[in-house]
Parts: sequence; structure tokens; C-alpha cells
Amino acid sequence: MTDSAPLVPLGAAFFPVKTPGETRKYAFLLVPGFTLLAFSSAVEPLRIANQLSQQPLYQWRLLSEEGQAVASSSGISVCTDDDLAALPRDTRLFVCSGNPASAAAAPPVVAMVSRHARFGGTVGGICTGAVALAEAGLLANTPFTLHWENQPAFCEAFPDLSPSPTMFEIAPRVMTCGGGAASTDMMIALIAADHGAEFAAMVSEMCLRKVMVGVDAAQRSALSVLIRSRNPGLIAMVARMKAHLEDPLPLTELARLSGYSRRHVERMFLSVLGETPGDFYRGLRLDHARNLLSTTDMPLIEVAVACGFGSVAHLSRSFRARFGIAPTKFSRGLRGGPEPAQMRRSTSRPKQPES
Repeated sequence: MTDSAPLVPLGAAFFPVKTPGETRKYAFLLVPGFTLLAFSSAVEPLRIANQLSQQPLYQWRLLSEEGQAVASSSGISVCTDDDLAALPRDTRLFVCSGNPASAAAAPPVVAMVSRHARFGGTVGGICTGAVALAEAGLLANTPFTLHWENQPAFCEAFPDLSPSPTMFEIAPRVMTCGGGAASTDMMIALIAADHGAEFAAMVSEMCLRKVMVGVDAAQRSALSVLIRSRNPGLIAMVARMKAHLEDPLPLTELARLSGYSRRHVERMFLSVLGETPGDFYRGLRLDHARNLLSTTDMPLIEVAVACGFGSVAHLSRSFRARFGIAPTKFSRGLRGGPEPAQMRRSTSRPKQPES
């Protein structure tokens, strides 16, 4: 594999880097359906760093399984530089994935990641790229993350692994981010480690990001924003509901844990959220079921159990009432014909009755 010369574009802004050191190398492995936003958000800070410093601080190349162009989730194809040949150990290899997340689990991709890690290289995942790292067995003892939309399916497929809710995670040999703007945040954090916080702040300014990384570490908005309330009791109850989708807590137990009476809880939900606690809780579980049907190939009975429904019939009735379509038709509509296999499950889940 032959490296091309690092790209150092011209620009009006300038920020000198007095001791740049050796050029740091990156490789981005694009898999079909990768998220264009997440990929470009990772590459552009490197380009901006070179442009600001007018030095080859960073060098990058694009890889694909066959060395050909790869179609992103938006239908835009990106040309690549090479196939999955071995990389120098000092290259940071990132798997760029999207939907279906299972594309990152393709055997050649997993083999590439495994080989690079085995010979001392640093590996990473962008958006759903963490799936490749999980398949390669590289996430057991390190913090990691992936896009929040894909975390429920990931946890079903890899029940022994727990992704974090943060924008990105940087460990010595494994780096992951949720994609989108998180890709930029992760790369700016790496640039800060390489060349200092002041230079990284200037890169952030060039990206029109006025807030430096670390100020808002979570991928998703605060629960208080999502439910349009700052009531601590209500927020705590919704958090407990979200933590108990598979084993729903009775309303009496939710009220007891929160220190309120059942009647007070019912009034609070109706006045703030416009729903009874039971309807709201059922909605959370049905949204989780929709996510699992969208991103996994789990049988309907397993989806029902994972979402706290005692039977497929109960899930089906509730699903149709909320979404206007039966879960079986919803699942078939998503597939619409042959497509790559969805994320597999590595461990079966024991069935539990609904509370």
C-alpha cells in the first residue's frame, strides 16, 4: 500500500504549530451504507488542521473491501484509495458505518480490524463502526459508544457489552463515537492531545463550533428537555421507566420509589405529559419494539419479551394501536426484498412474563 502525499490546502486563517512532529496517519474503512455526515465530520478537522498550520500534521486514506467506490446511506458514493491490505502499525484505522449496522460485521472488515489490532495498531468505530470492533472481540475491557439509535439492537446482539451514552470514547487503542457531530468532537479531542488545546480550539472555530468538546458529553438531550419538564420527581420516574422496559414496574412501585402517592403520579403525568403513566410507559416500550424490529432480525416473541409484553398478541395489538400497522407488516415493509442480514444476536434471552 503506497501512501500519497499529505494534503495541505491553502486558506486565509493561520495558526502556527511550532513542533508538529511526524505526520499522523489515519485510514477510514467505508462500508456500504456508511453515514456521509459522520465520515466527513471526522475527515474535515484533519484537513482544517493541515490548512491552519500549513504543515502536513495529518494524512488520511480511504479503504473499502474491494477498493471501489462505496455508496453512503444518502446514496452518494465516495471513491476509495485501496482495498483491505495491511496497514502500517502507526495508522489509526476507523470503520465508518451506518445502517444497516451489520455491514460493519462483514467478515473481511472484521478480519482487517482484528489484524490491525493484533499487530499493535489503534482501531476505531464511527457511528455504528463499533459493531466491527465488537465482532473482533476488542470492546470487552474498554469504554466505547455508537449512535444512540443503534444501541438497543447492539445490546441485544452483544448482551455482555455496554455502550456509553457519550458522544465519543477515547482509549489508548480503541476510539469510538456516535457519528454526526460527535465525529468532529472526537477528532478535535485527538488534535488537542496531539497539538494542544489552543490549536484544537482554532480548529473548532473553523468548524463553526463555538463550544469546545467536553461541555456537553451526552449524545442525547437531557431528559428534562425531551419531556418538557424540570420536575425532578417526574424526570426520575421516566428514567426508571426507561431502565425497566423489559421488566415493567407497576405504577404503585414507581410511585413508592419516587415518594409520591399513586394519585399524585397520575395527576403529574396528565398535567405535564397529557398521558396517563400507563399510556406513557407503554409508549416507551412500543418505541423500543419498533427500534428492535428496525435494526435486528429478532423473532417477534423475543421482541415482545424484550419490551415487557407477555405475548406476541399483546404486542401486536398495542403496536397496531400506536403505529397503525401490525409489527409483522412493519418488519416486512422495512425489508422490502433481499438485503444484508441485520445485526445478529449472540445470546438468547430467557422469556419473562409481563409485570
